[in-house]
Amino acid sequence: MTAKHKVLVVEDEQVIRTALRRLLERHDYQVSEAGSVKDALELLAAQTFDIVVSDLRLPGAPGTDLIKATSTPVLIMTSYSSLRSAIDSMKLGAVDYIPKPFEHEEMLQAVARIIKDHGTRVPETPVRAPVQEISEPPVPGMIGSCPQMMELFRRIRKVAMTSSTVLINGESGTGKELVAQAIHKLSDRKDSEMISVNCAAIPENLIESELFGHEKGAFTGATANRTGLVEAANGSTLFLDEIGELPLDAQARLLRVLQESEIRKVGSVQSRKVDVRLVAATHRDLKQLVIDGDFREDLYYRINVMTLILPPLRERGNDILELADAILGRTCRRLKSPLLTFTRDATQAIADYSWPGNVRELENAIERAVVLAETDEIGAELLAIDLNSKKAIRPMTERTQHTASEEDDSAEELSLEDYFQKFVLEHQDQMNETQLAKKLGISRKCLWERRQRFGLPRKKKQA
Repeated sequence: MTAKHKVLVVEDEQVIRTALRRLLERHDYQVSEAGSVKDALELLAAQTFDIVVSDLRLPGAPGTDLIKATSTPVLIMTSYSSLRSAIDSMKLGAVDYIPKPFEHEEMLQAVARIIKDHGTRVPETPVRAPVQEISEPPVPGMIGSCPQMMELFRRIRKVAMTSSTVLINGESGTGKELVAQAIHKLSDRKDSEMISVNCAAIPENLIESELFGHEKGAFTGATANRTGLVEAANGSTLFLDEIGELPLDAQARLLRVLQESEIRKVGSVQSRKVDVRLVAATHRDLKQLVIDGDFREDLYYRINVMTLILPPLRERGNDILELADAILGRTCRRLKSPLLTFTRDATQAIADYSWPGNVRELENAIERAVVLAETDEIGAELLAIDLNSKKAIRPMTERTQHTASEEDDSAEELSLEDYFQKFVLEHQDQMNETQLAKKLGISRKCLWERRQRFGLPRKKKQA
């Protein structure tokens, strides 16, 4: 019979230590306990362990002292407030850290992975998740270790090598394009460039020409033949971001591409074959759009072959701090700034904030902090996170129900967000999206993203 793996749990809180011992014993590990580094060192001197699971903060000496004193792999447990120290402990030689409170499955997976990576024996009774899935590396360009992201990575790797159409669903700012890029890079089309299109950023009257191309003279201003983006993606991957914003006419043309693998340029009578793998993304409920008559039902079923759901940042637990550190390092390099670190208060603020704008908002907050930083540390104040503000942005329809005198009195106190909403609502009946964006000094894509954030949908043209 195969010997059980031996785990040393070092934790000064009796309740946590006992609960962890029982959890590991239920999964066929042989567990010893210690309440301090001193007690742990005595046990390590007397016998051999496969792994040490130690709290970071212990009475007397810190858990990091165990790293220096033993060659046994050490998994550090820590709270959010001391996560910065946990990351520093990995520089000292800890194999990994796990924030408290942790899920049972998360702890079991971490222990199984570390034993597999650092030893030769395999547990007789494996934990519920297969070890080969736990130890697989993340997909290219993406960071995350929470259960939702690990499941997403597994699905990405599985679907990437097929030719199936993929629909990515998630809130704005969650990284839908990163998922599309990962699918492309793991596919057999990776040697060709992926073509990315934001359907909301192209003027409605030009979108068919942009996607499918046009013949010379097809319409006013078509002075030469043009190759569309679908044809440009021949042999590669076409990523259509915010596919829910496609006009119905363009949806019909796209359906033909998917059904017949051929395109017809605007103004042409001839079709040509294309080999395109479609990856689409949206933050909207396409089923509801079908019910409302804004999205073709046949196209919906064509693109809804494999759906990948991106969790919002607020639901990704410990990933937030891991992402923040990665973004900070990347931003410092891009802005040619000295390498900065977060203070404990900043780390706590990042962990506590709900991040309604998701990863994009986190990136913007960190970039602003790096630009403003005057020392080698970023404090919570530089992140400009208002943890006490529970007040949601009210729709402008509520704000505009004041008297004229009230509006005059508060006009000079409008924030940029208030001004944006007021301007759009007052001028969208007289201006198209291109004109609105130009007047506001922003791109069409930026205008669309702010519309989504403030709940100001673009008005549909009347038939």
